[in-house]
Amino acid sequence: MDYPDALLKEILTRTRRIAVVGVSMNPVRPSYYVARYLKLKGFDIVPVNPGHAGAPLFGATVVGSLKDIEGPVDMVDIFRRPDAVPAIVDEALETFPDLGTIWMQIGVEHPEAAAKAEARGVTVIQNRCPKIEYQRLFGELRMGGFATGIISSKL
Repeated sequence: MDYPDALLKEILTRTRRIAVVGVSMNPVRPSYYVARYLKLKGFDIVPVNPGHAGAPLFGATVVGSLKDIEGPVDMVDIFRRPDAVPAIVDEALETFPDLGTIWMQIGVEHPEAAAKAEARGVTVIQNRCPKIEYQRLFGELRMGGFATGIISSKL
């Protein structure tokens, strides 16, 4: 999907609280380091994973589902397979009447669920990563797209 940079930047500027659905407790998993990065950038992260409900992560307590979150969220970031997306979108629309954005991670697309959310006035981003877009749009990537840190496969 092709999204204008201005739209992505506007979303990342207005968003303050993000529910990360499918977050992992494993620090080498993308859902962990994306959520951690966003937390370090000042976003309020609400980790969502029924397998880890009650565990502490990034200064918050992991909740089992979106309906377990107290208060509103601005964005639901989905780290789940495409077949899980419709139920997540339905729960998000039911739980958060003022939801601004549903963001599906790289490799995650579901046109029907996206259309349903968009019909309710929610902005939907598919097959993109907010961490990558934040780094790209706010000047954290060097020429050629390489991050300023060292990349290693060693733990």
